Amino acid sequence: MRHDLASAAIVITLRSLKMSGMAQALADLMELGSPAFEAAMPILSQLLKAETAERDVRSVANRIKAARFPAYKDLAGFDFASSEANEALVRQLHRCTFIDNADNVVLIGGPGAGKTHIATALGVQAIESDRKKVRFFSTVDLVNALEQEKAQGNQGRSPSGWRAAT
Repeated sequence: MRHDLASAAIVITLRSLKMSGMAQALADLMELGSPAFEAAMPILSQLLKAETAERDVRSVANRIKAARFPAYKDLAGFDFASSEANEALVRQLHRCTFIDNADNVVLIGGPGAGKTHIATALGVQAIESDRKKVRFFSTVDLVNALEQEKAQGNQGRSPSGWRAAT
């Protein structure tokens, strides 16, 4: 029974990695039930776990790069004591439920208030924990993009992937 569960898990992992040919070949090998195949199952399982982990790391790295953050920031490096930011609210936003609710977040404050740091930390959290696609824009860049869009007669057709702006 354990072998069947392990084999099924491997087939599911192969399909999730878009390796359908290998998944089909594995199903065929399972029917043969050879001892060599059964001995290879733990090794195959470990290799697939390693591949899945590597793909996850690459996916997060690629999304961080595509977001075009000015610098990598997270909340661990934010000094709430020297900021007027509401720590409880920022930590609530850090859970990223506002994304699922399609709510907007607008950060307002003077220079040095921590808007960029918080916006970046929220974006990084959305990428690392929720596997969301994020794109960072400064207010100036966003306004310029919207003006360009307006001049081209494409108002309201912002590129997909716009999620965070400061």
